[in-house]
Amino acid sequence: MSRLSSEEVREIAQLARLSLGEHEIARMTQDLDAILGHVDALKELDTAATEPMTHAVPFDCPLRADVQGVALSVDEALLNAPRREGSYFQVPRILPGPSSESAPPGSTSGSTGGSTGGTTDGTTDGRTTGGPSGGTPQGG
Repeated sequence: MSRLSSEEVREIAQLARLSLGEHEIARMTQDLDAILGHVDALKELDTAATEPMTHAVPFDCPLRADVQGVALSVDEALLNAPRREGSYFQVPRILPGPSSESAPPGSTSGSTGGSTGGTTDGTTDGRTTGGPSGGTPQGG
């Protein structure tokens, strides 16, 4: 019995913005099921006596001092943003929101009122991410 349905693979592909044909969905369902099988086998191993590690081999990772430097202004931080709204990066919605159940992925339609979600406390509704004054800037 498969741990993953083809519908779940379609949903994962949509979230990853991948266009997969039926043959690819079937193959990916089998491949992901095999991966989950390997994870299940690993879960059965007794790791109580194994020390946690970040790398398989010793690795010296020097850390720099955490010193506060000069902060960027909102305009400097958003200078190269493809889209912005006020002091926030504006990003397309990829998950359905409360008012956009019928909107296609990536759509910014379905908004109620004029807000795109950036709030004064840095929380968002999925269309904007906290900017320099409201959290960690997201973009790329």
